[in-house]
Amino acid sequence: MNIKKILKPVLSIVLALVLGAVVIALVGENPLSVYKSMLLGAFGSKNATAGTFVKTTTMIFVGLSYGFAYKCGLINIGIEGQLYMGGLFSAIAGIYLKLPMALHILVCLAAGFIGGAFWGGIVGWLKNRFKASEMITTVMMNYIAIYIVQYMVNGPIKEEKGTYPQSENILESAQLPLLVPKTQLTIGILIAVAAIIFYIIYWKRTSAGFEMSVVGANEQVAAYAGMPVKKMVMVAMLVSGGLGGLAGSMEVLGVQHKIMDGLSAGYGFDGIAVFLLGNNSGIGIFFSSLLFGALRAGGNAIQMFTSLPIAVIYILQALVILFVVVDFFRLERK
Repeated sequence: MNIKKILKPVLSIVLALVLGAVVIALVGENPLSVYKSMLLGAFGSKNATAGTFVKTTTMIFVGLSYGFAYKCGLINIGIEGQLYMGGLFSAIAGIYLKLPMALHILVCLAAGFIGGAFWGGIVGWLKNRFKASEMITTVMMNYIAIYIVQYMVNGPIKEEKGTYPQSENILESAQLPLLVPKTQLTIGILIAVAAIIFYIIYWKRTSAGFEMSVVGANEQVAAYAGMPVKKMVMVAMLVSGGLGGLAGSMEVLGVQHKIMDGLSAGYGFDGIAVFLLGNNSGIGIFFSSLLFGALRAGGNAIQMFTSLPIAVIYILQALVILFVVVDFFRLERK
């Protein structure tokens, strides 16, 4: 095991916390008190810990989504849109289908994956057919997906007696069972762990994963070797989009129990940060998801018990990524 692969993210987190403490002190707050509130908000009780793992669940899926595309040489900035479409498809299946619980949950999860995969697949098709840059098309697709959900919750699937732009609650048979009673932590975290195992096995143990990684490393070499480059690009965007769609499913089936305007608090974009800090590995994505989940959960406590806004958490996230991007070990060798 390369010790530098472990030290780099740890060092990035430490430096971000140190510099974040300086920022907090400059605005007149005690950094130790703020960090204590954040830690208690993330792990200070059963409910707090459960809340952290709820957010970790979503973070895992968006991190895996970005990573799957990245390993094939694609930059998927459209996870937010794929999340919305996955949430929409899951909500429709959860509201309008009446099935036994076990089957209903499976159908809703499949619908969420299909919704995200469909949205990611459009990007893959545009890249193969017109050589359109996925960095541009994924960003554009984000806006389209968000506006589609806004339209749906303000019209076709809006709850009958409500005034807020949201759907009816999904049926109880579609709701993910609780893992910890009297919290929001559901079996979604187990599904997320299963997705990590799939991710690791796919890239390390399958020929398809090897071929796709070759495409990501050098598309011309892959084509020369007879690998179906366009097919790999399409599959990568389908699976990447599907994983993003499952992030939306987790929010709808496990947390909100409905689809609403503003379903995601920018989780799709957090996937990039989670992947970078996770250092391109399944295990790394799990621990970086846990960190960002704790930051999200702890940010609520900061708002409640200090005068600082939630923006402090975004500053810390940005600092972590800044230090991850800067390769300190490479700088030391120069």
